[in-house]
Amino acid sequence: MNTEKIKSVYFVGVGGIGMSALARYFINKGKLVAGYDRTPSELTEQLIKEGAQIHYEENVSLIPQACKDKETTLIVLTPAIPQEHAELQYFRTNGFEIQKRAQVLGSITHSSKGLCVAGTHGKTTTSTMTAHLLEQSHIKCTAFLGGISKNYGTNLLLSQESPYTVIEADEFDRSFHWLSPYMSVITATDPDHLDIYGTEEAYLESFVKYTSLIQPGGCLIIRKGISLKPKIQEGVRLYTYSKEEGDFHAENIRIKDGEIFIDFIAPDTRINNIQLGVPISINIENGVAAMALAHLNGATNEEIKQGMKSFKGVDRRFDFKIKNEKTVFLNDYAHHPSEIKQSVTSIRELYPNKKITAVFQPHLYTRTRDFYKDFAESLSLLDEVILVDIYPARETPIPGISSKLIYDSLRPGITKQMCKKKDILNVLRERKIEVLITLGAGDIDNYVPAIEQMLKDQ
Repeated sequence: MNTEKIKSVYFVGVGGIGMSALARYFINKGKLVAGYDRTPSELTEQLIKEGAQIHYEENVSLIPQACKDKETTLIVLTPAIPQEHAELQYFRTNGFEIQKRAQVLGSITHSSKGLCVAGTHGKTTTSTMTAHLLEQSHIKCTAFLGGISKNYGTNLLLSQESPYTVIEADEFDRSFHWLSPYMSVITATDPDHLDIYGTEEAYLESFVKYTSLIQPGGCLIIRKGISLKPKIQEGVRLYTYSKEEGDFHAENIRIKDGEIFIDFIAPDTRINNIQLGVPISINIENGVAAMALAHLNGATNEEIKQGMKSFKGVDRRFDFKIKNEKTVFLNDYAHHPSEIKQSVTSIRELYPNKKITAVFQPHLYTRTRDFYKDFAESLSLLDEVILVDIYPARETPIPGISSKLIYDSLRPGITKQMCKKKDILNVLRERKIEVLITLGAGDIDNYVPAIEQMLKDQ
């Protein structure tokens, strides 16, 4: 990919969080950026304001003329787009250069020092936290993030001087195999995306392959206790981390009055009395990983301490919308059983004496089929569960697979209800809400503003 030769970049599926970061990158490079997405969203509207040309109808005639010159146009594809998509077929038939998002990201970051965060869950918060620690330090960074940073209001940070690029390394469709990490954190390897991988063994093997891509002179920081035998090159250092064990860990953890303070332990330093800007217990472990990356790449102890305190979090990641004595309401992207368990455990730790209600929208028929018992086990840690229909994303329905599988597997005695999306507000109005969390990676996020308003009006 010769970026000098490219004059325009066309995105087939521009509205995803990863694709939109790349679109912003090329807008900032002065390229004409255009694309298709299925539906308008806050992200696509923001991209249009920033200069992108976007349409929502699968129609070749709506592709800007400048993007029909195959000599000067790069086509970027998200794996979520079906192969029979009319615009994709047009570009293929006419011999355009078509690259997956991960290929482009790999090309952009190949010449920089990639600080990559991989794992089934925790990677968005950890990578965004890492980017913030570096950006507010003297080190700086470029960053392609899998969520909107609340500190910066974007999923892209750009630095002309810093050699570091922070990347969320996505295992979906083996995308992270295109990367050449200088350093990497691996947060978790709980099986997921079995529609792509087929078996847990194949999923783990994909992570093993990823560890072999880390460049000599760099390092791998792996969460202690995960089932993965890395295959690193000679000259790559190996570290472990976790909440309370490993080469990097926390000590003297204090959780009181809704705040969390820790001491950060590294092999060669200790930073005392670090306050977490987003005080939830899972961020102790996420923070340890982010601080390890920042420390290994030259951020000072004081910069790390200030960065952790000033970190505001990521949209849709344990995102508090209401937090007062009467009501707590938060929205979380958790869509894997392990993520849900972590979310619920963290909330229970903060509010041990309150009733906790969740509205959960399962994401994908295949994930529901593969993990419905695990979902039920995690959701059974709640007091009350409201289940809505599965969000299909890229999939067609599978006979016999619905939210009812999870519903029927919830522990006996738990308060539970099946609910259509359009009825969420009415169902919640009938309940006494103390702590409410909306969970899922689908479009349940669209209902959050109305839920927030309803709770404020009560």
